[in-house]
Amino acid sequence: GFAAFAQGETFVSTEPSNKNVVLEEYTGVNCTYCPDGHRVVNQIVAQHPGRVFPINIHAGSYAARYKTSFGTALMNQTGLTGFPAGTVNRHVFSGSNTALDRGQFSSKTNTILGQASPVNIAAKGTLDFQTRELNLTVQLYYTANSAVSTNMLNVAILQNNVIGPQIGASSNPSQQVGNQYNHMHMLRHLIT
Repeated sequence: GFAAFAQGETFVSTEPSNKNVVLEEYTGVNCTYCPDGHRVVNQIVAQHPGRVFPINIHAGSYAARYKTSFGTALMNQTGLTGFPAGTVNRHVFSGSNTALDRGQFSSKTNTILGQASPVNIAAKGTLDFQTRELNLTVQLYYTANSAVSTNMLNVAILQNNVIGPQIGASSNPSQQVGNQYNHMHMLRHLIT
């Protein structure tokens, strides 16, 4: 079906397009190989500007810091068996789990980017730093029928440039800041 917009500006595209990728990476400051996973994700983002959106989710036994109330539940639904691991659009590529190791991130991203999307999503917002208030409008426009009867939406609030510790940081020197690490696209909250 097609969405009807409330009064106001329409900023979501109404033209059919291919899917973008949300790459959720499960990580932690005590994970030796996680900075290499971050490096891999950064390369994928650079190869596909504006099409790949990474979210670093600090969860599990390696996450001594930066955990959220959502991380454990998100991690538990993936079936991951090691760190770093991630999901590409929470898609099941084989078996029953969504978890992928960092060596699979690129090829699975390319697979999803080549698929037609039944819905376009756009968001526009303003953040008042004084009041710490976010005003956000999200618009969706279906260009085809969805493959499932119920669609759900989460809006992730991310934070960049959090300087802190990270074991194994030397495998991603571009994010080292002295003897600290520049944590990027960290999940802070989900608006569900």
